[in-house]
Amino acid sequence: MSPEPPPSVPDVRVERDERVLTLTLDRPGDQNRLTREVLLTMQGIADSLAGDDQIQAVVITGSGSEFFSMGILNPAVRASYTKEEILDLVRIANRLYDAIEALPQIVIAAFNGAARAGAAELSLACDIRLAATHATFRLPEALWGGFPGAGGPVRLPAIVGRARALELICTGREIDAAEMERLGLVLAVYPADRLRAEAHALAVRHRRERSDRHARSQAHHERPSRCRLRGRPLALRRASSRARVEPRRRRGHGRAPRGPSAAIHRSMSVRPTSRTLGDLLDEMAARTASRRRPGLPRRADQLRRIAGPR
Repeated sequence: MSPEPPPSVPDVRVERDERVLTLTLDRPGDQNRLTREVLLTMQGIADSLAGDDQIQAVVITGSGSEFFSMGILNPAVRASYTKEEILDLVRIANRLYDAIEALPQIVIAAFNGAARAGAAELSLACDIRLAATHATFRLPEALWGGFPGAGGPVRLPAIVGRARALELICTGREIDAAEMERLGLVLAVYPADRLRAEAHALAVRHRRERSDRHARSQAHHERPSRCRLRGRPLALRRASSRARVEPRRRRGHGRAPRGPSAAIHRSMSVRPTSRTLGDLLDEMAARTASRRRPGLPRRADQLRRIAGPR
């Protein structure tokens, strides 16, 4: 039986519908920030999804309309942490994003608002991204004297290209939904009131296509192994194919010779004896003497003259 996803916690809402799991970052008073507790909760959900064959698509979004998520850190939050605590957060985030990227389900990030810093990197670990018309995307770490530390410099170039990724990371520039769509960062842009419905519909379509592919694959593997050509079994087809490729070795050398040369053919086909060519010619002459027509030289005499004296 498939494991059930963990129940909702105050900071992460978990909803399950039509084999689609929706995770909502629910900290509207804190810009849906990815705290240590939120990251660990999502890690537990990702671990349970890795072995869940019932859930086939996942949607990640934020509550409200202002922020998808502000990310993990900003200068104000960072000032309240020690160096060891910051490193611990970065390690937890990297493990979580790697786990999301490796999930067997289709994972869709729905930008309901601004995606910043670590939240933008979270979306890059997803398979598909959708955006509301007012959503924005930004990796501002360079403006703080740092750099994206949760996989952004690796994943972003694979999506928008190396040069554009370098420009976005080094300048910390914010891009809107239209530019995200133009760069291929998001698959589509929708009005804010339709975003969740469109994300869920896309997840359902992917789930159905995946189920159909699985059913076709099962039917293919369960089909009897028989050749469609003339209804012959596969083994017979392979045998006949080898016979066509090597006809002499498989089918012999054709019809046995007739006439006077049949004696030589029969003699050559048995175990060798001490008889000489002359003995064979005498045997041929004896067998064909009764069929010789008057006035024609015997074939054995002609061969004897060619062979010479014994």
